Amino acid sequence: MSRASTQSRELGTLSPNDLEAYWMPFTANRAFKQRPRLVVRARDMHYYKSDGSAVLDGAAGMWCCNAGHNRSPIVEAIQRQAGELDYAPPFQFGIPQAFTLANRIAALAPAGLDHVFFANSGSEAVDTALKIALAYHSVRGEGGRTRLIGRERGYHGAGFGGTSVGGIVSNRKHFGTLLAGVDHLPHTYNREEQAFTKGEPEWGAHLADELERIVALHDASTIAAVIVEPMAGSTGVLPAPKGYLQRLRAICDKYGLLLIFDEVITGFGRLGHAFAAERYGVVPDMITFAKGVTSGTVPMGGVVVRKGIHDAFMRGPEHVIELFHGYTYSAHPLAVAAGLATLDLYREEDLFARAKKLEPKWADTAMSLKSLSGVLDIRTVGLTVAIDLASRPDAFGRRAFDIMERGFHEEGLMLRSLGETVVLTPPLIVSEAQAGELFDKLSKLIRATA
Repeated sequence: MSRASTQSRELGTLSPNDLEAYWMPFTANRAFKQRPRLVVRARDMHYYKSDGSAVLDGAAGMWCCNAGHNRSPIVEAIQRQAGELDYAPPFQFGIPQAFTLANRIAALAPAGLDHVFFANSGSEAVDTALKIALAYHSVRGEGGRTRLIGRERGYHGAGFGGTSVGGIVSNRKHFGTLLAGVDHLPHTYNREEQAFTKGEPEWGAHLADELERIVALHDASTIAAVIVEPMAGSTGVLPAPKGYLQRLRAICDKYGLLLIFDEVITGFGRLGHAFAAERYGVVPDMITFAKGVTSGTVPMGGVVVRKGIHDAFMRGPEHVIELFHGYTYSAHPLAVAAGLATLDLYREEDLFARAKKLEPKWADTAMSLKSLSGVLDIRTVGLTVAIDLASRPDAFGRRAFDIMERGFHEEGLMLRSLGETVVLTPPLIVSEAQAGELFDKLSKLIRATA
């Protein structure tokens, strides 16, 4: 590589040829490389381009930078840890801080969920939870319970397990048959019944009863677990209907099925609580987490597990491994340091309560966009909003894509586009003025692309 090319990279002014080698994930690569959306630094609520212009972060990075960007306490904790201990093997050895972090996460979870298994992403967290569920039934002598139940429009990461129980068609269709023995609940969205709802819709709790039909079809003795998101985020913000999660819990209890909440998105304040399970008053058997646990600074994920599940493995000779599962970078020292500093920041700034307090104003402001041309629905819960748009006749998804692209280049706004839906999910530090700015920019973009 030439010196000029190296300097170009350092300055963040990449030429199109420099972009070619990187095959970007979940990205329209050809369109991106024609007009790149590149950022070179970040602070608090903003990213910055190489020309110094600011981009207001309406996406918390990717649902993960809940405490904002480059917060000094987190950065300093990572730097200190990097200077003291770069890596320690997590198999058969450990670091003290990992046990501290596990205790603090367990303390935030509902009572009874008091053991934490660390992974490195939401995808790994989900696959871990699914494997724990299968192994749990096996060690209890019910090895016939191998079937896993997901939900249509659900997103549970990009691993084979998460993709199998996930229910977004485009994420599944090119990857063969995936895992065998998987079934899906219907999704919970009905625009006719739920359009322009703030928070949890009144209609839809009865859809949980579809689990009874699935049990009748396969028999409870074959089913290991049910996994759902309390709010389906990646499909476009679908909040659980009132009473829905409670009914799922009751049916799972009736038939001895484990209930897993995928809280990779909803965990750590997005819905105004440490975990959405607290918001809904439902205690699952496992909770997956990632993203917000380190405010996106260092990859980390994990599963919080009920004591009874953990204890079922703690049998046999004490020198024998109880669960043959794990990752080279489980409880990585830098991730653990970031997690502890992030939890400190959440507590010191009371960010979960702050999000809860801001939610009504956020929802009211979001609904002010309902009169704009082509707005078909608006959904809000916690500090999230999704806006469904009428599609152009010749190009489904193009309008939302244009809003995302023009937002970055012309309005200094980062948001997410999903099909013909645009989504705002800002860091929890967003001020009322900044929230107003987010919606003002989005309103302008919706009008400009009508």
